[in-house]
Amino acid sequence: MMPRSDEAITVSTSAPTLKLEARAICIGADILVVLQGGSQPHIGAVAAAQPRPSLADAQRISASCSVLTYPGHKGDAVVKRVSEQLSAVLNTRVVVTAGMHWDGLSGTDLQIIDERVGDIICQLTEKLTTQERDP
Repeated sequence: MMPRSDEAITVSTSAPTLKLEARAICIGADILVVLQGGSQPHIGAVAAAQPRPSLADAQRISASCSVLTYPGHKGDAVVKRVSEQLSAVLNTRVVVTAGMHWDGLSGTDLQIIDERVGDIICQLTEKLTTQERDP
């Protein structure tokens, strides 16, 4: 079950540094997710995913995705990952916007952010599958 369209779900990572926050809103059967973090949240990339039978196993649900990224932004991999995973698990269309900005990130910082994106996906999946949903 998912939340009604007049309710937003907000999840975040608990660490004070490299913190991410996501809000999800149901729009009918579809889901809109806004993912942000860092000192200058913005819209850097957008992905729209739609569930479909897996190409490897038609008994499983997968998702296809289209991505738009503003020049100079690097959120395309993040929005693709979040939208495809949520769409496949929830079997519904999902749009994700993301904009995160931190100066001077190291390779380790990028790995931490990647792990935190995974945490956000898990939290959203749990909340979106346990809440009441509009028909």
